[in-house]
Amino acid sequence: MRSQGQVRFIKVSSRLQISAVAIVALLLTAWIGFMISLSISQYSASRDQAALRAREAKVLTAEHRVAEYRSDIDSQAETLARRQDFIEKMVEAHLGDLPDPAESDSDGVDTADKTKANRSAKADASLPEAKTLSRIEAEQLSFVERLTRYADKRAAAASRAIAQLGLNPKTMASASGKAAQGGPLLKLATAKDGSLDPLFRRMSKSLARMDALERGLAGIPQVQPANVAYVSSSYGYRSDPFTGDAAFHAGLDFPGPLGSPIFAAAAGTVRFVGTKQGYGNCIEIDHGNGLMTRYAHLSRFGARVGQKVDLGVPIGAMGSTGRSTGSHLHFEVRINDRPVNPRPFLEAAAHHVQQTTKDDAQS
Repeated sequence: MRSQGQVRFIKVSSRLQISAVAIVALLLTAWIGFMISLSISQYSASRDQAALRAREAKVLTAEHRVAEYRSDIDSQAETLARRQDFIEKMVEAHLGDLPDPAESDSDGVDTADKTKANRSAKADASLPEAKTLSRIEAEQLSFVERLTRYADKRAAAASRAIAQLGLNPKTMASASGKAAQGGPLLKLATAKDGSLDPLFRRMSKSLARMDALERGLAGIPQVQPANVAYVSSSYGYRSDPFTGDAAFHAGLDFPGPLGSPIFAAAAGTVRFVGTKQGYGNCIEIDHGNGLMTRYAHLSRFGARVGQKVDLGVPIGAMGSTGRSTGSHLHFEVRINDRPVNPRPFLEAAAHHVQQTTKDDAQS
């Protein structure tokens, strides 16, 4: 330092410099530690605040849901009433009467039922006034599942019977769905938005399949159309009784006394009553799924067009009208208007009836 012509020197020793640097480093380390601690504290506080906000939001959401459910009791009741109406219409359309609980396999509900029933139970705990609605819902779901199993059992029994009669159950069920249909649209729904609960959709499909198979089974020739001991002429090629030439015979001939009763071989709807060339007086019955039976050479008609007949009911009397050499019944079975041999149907049906009778006696 220069002052009034004099020069003075200030010397900082190495020890002092090291001490100063150490003090600065210590202060810097302390400041960094403080900043880190402050950051950790702020992060922890933010995390706690976020968790608190999440809990508050969850509580608000739960309260909102309860309030929403409480204010929507009428809508829930309307949905249950719509489901009940759907169940009643399905039962009335396919069964007529409710099945016996033992027959409908009332061994509890399936997983889907239990899940929905558990949800209903939780609703009971948080909303006591919804207890009645949740109980009704659980009972409906349980009944729908039992009814579905009941329909599946009946469909399986009809399927086995059709297979024993020599026909394909899958083909018969699919053919029933392709038959001519129509009418106004009357939608059935179980939800307010017009949709159908999957459980109810499965029930309706099972009932429809049961109905198709049972109608198909009822339409298969299963009883002999005349009370006679033997067949005078079989299906296939034969010597024509008038010309003696080889000719094709499209059915079975059952000889018998004039006026003997003729019976419907299966349930169906009479589609023709009148005279056909070669057949004389004849009746045709439509059994659905492309199946038709023809009864020819009749002496008298006992049915009218459009009449629904059950299997085994009298529809006419044996005669010798048309191209005939004597009193007998000419019986044909046609699938999609093509003649098939009636004998396998009648033989398989007779075996099936005998086996069913034997099983019933054993049980």
